[in-house]
Amino acid sequence: MVKILKQQRGFTLIEIMVVVVIIGVLGAIVVPQFMSRPDQAKVTAAKTDIQAIATSLEMYRLDNAVYPSTLQGLEALSKRPTGTPAVRNWNAQGYLKSQPVDPWGTPYQYLNPGVRSANGGYDLYSLGADGAPGGEGSAADIGNWEG
Repeated sequence: MVKILKQQRGFTLIEIMVVVVIIGVLGAIVVPQFMSRPDQAKVTAAKTDIQAIATSLEMYRLDNAVYPSTLQGLEALSKRPTGTPAVRNWNAQGYLKSQPVDPWGTPYQYLNPGVRSANGGYDLYSLGADGAPGGEGSAADIGNWEG
């Protein structure tokens, strides 16, 4: 039996350089598109966080028949709350690992009963990029009252 060795062929330096140039051109076109929208990405992240926190608040309510009070705050989702209303069946693992902060590093705000939410529910919101109530654009408040 005679074994025929096949010649292995690798990439040439020219082929590798062409690929690197193509990747560089694509990066030069695509990266600025994403880099010009960091504020929009943070607003989207805050909206997603608010939905996740709202889900945790619903789980808390299902276990305890009420939402935490404003005084108990969102900390009631990570540490057993004290005060009124008393918790009936608090989950020992908690509902969130830690108190949530928005993409700008500010804790999310919580009011129960809320002022802006329909049907006297709670308000859950971020103060936006400026960390102050009100504002426009990325500095606007982002809350659960938005659709």
